[in-house]
Amino acid sequence: MKLVHQDFASRGGEGGATSADRDQAPTIVIGFVGGFVRHNNAVHSPVQIAARLRSAYPSSVYVEVFENHRREDAYRRILELLDATHAGTLSAAKKRDARVIIYGMSWGGSETVTLARELENQKIPVLLTIQVDSVAKLGQNDEVIPTNVIEAANFYQTNGLLHGRSRIRAKDAARTRILGNFRYDYKTESLSCKGYPWYDRVLTKFHTEIECDSAVWNRVEALIRADLPGGVNDSTR
Repeated sequence: MKLVHQDFASRGGEGGATSADRDQAPTIVIGFVGGFVRHNNAVHSPVQIAARLRSAYPSSVYVEVFENHRREDAYRRILELLDATHAGTLSAAKKRDARVIIYGMSWGGSETVTLARELENQKIPVLLTIQVDSVAKLGQNDEVIPTNVIEAANFYQTNGLLHGRSRIRAKDAARTRILGNFRYDYKTESLSCKGYPWYDRVLTKFHTEIECDSAVWNRVEALIRADLPGGVNDSTR
């Protein structure tokens, strides 16, 4: 594996979450797995990240992974969690103070952007979206990041029949910071991806390798943790 290109911006500054902001309310972290992967299949990196975050933040952060066809379930879960008093409706203050992070792999990357767009319709902000080898679903746009998203990052590779979107862009660059479009290449240094089905390792070889690449997912996790209680939102990620 080799990181061959990164088009990135520094974190922090206007629009970034401050340490005081991070301590004000619990953060909701929603992950989406790709393909037909089950939400609890621990072989897959999105599920592994969620498990580590739950262990590290047992009370201050809510973490859940969904299959990519269950976006509406994820949307309802977010609304339920924001309505902590069970009032049945969300006030403008509750929406404004929401702290949501969304990440996803493959089709899950497409659902990440679509979910953020649904939250935009409700005037609910999203701290961060992360797409890994994002593959757009029919009728979805996984390229343009909506204005309610503060920061967004994209990790991708370009080889094989199935590969991710190479560039994301902000609908409004004054409101959304694109942290980077980070390209990886696996042609010269392949990964074994132990535990993944043989058909994934053969038919979608490079797409699978970015999913099992710990270097990629360590960066994903670092970006998420930077917006969690005690995190440091800076330019070193």
